[in-house]
Amino acid sequence: MTVWRNPLPTVDVAIVDGDQVVLVRRRNPPEGWALPGGFVEEGEALEAAAVREAREETGLAVKLREQFFTYSDPARDPRRHTITTVFLAEAEGVPRGGDDAAEARCWPLDSLPRPLCFDHARILADLVRYLRGGPRPTLEGVSGP
Repeated sequence: MTVWRNPLPTVDVAIVDGDQVVLVRRRNPPEGWALPGGFVEEGEALEAAAVREAREETGLAVKLREQFFTYSDPARDPRRHTITTVFLAEAEGVPRGGDDAAEARCWPLDSLPRPLCFDHARILADLVRYLRGGPRPTLEGVSGP
């Protein structure tokens, strides 16, 4: 019998308001701060998972603005190989931690907390560059068959 060990799809949501972004302090390992997000459930579209995860972890009803980029480094999550699609979103209200987020709050893009979990330091650096008029991340260094 063949056992498939495929990466798991996840989503992360960058809820941006001006020069601030909503981050959550994780309740479970790995500990630290992260973009709200999580695993996509079977039968669920990426967009629906992003809206659900943002609501569960921050209490905010988000409006997705755009799909930002997909990150797939096999080492991005120390627990297992995951592939995340990051969405840019907006929301009104004050975030509050829920589900597996112990806390949710807005952080200035120039003064992010530490430690940041997973590859979220890279994602947030890419996001800040993009929001300030720079390019979207590219597939630089990736070659075809």
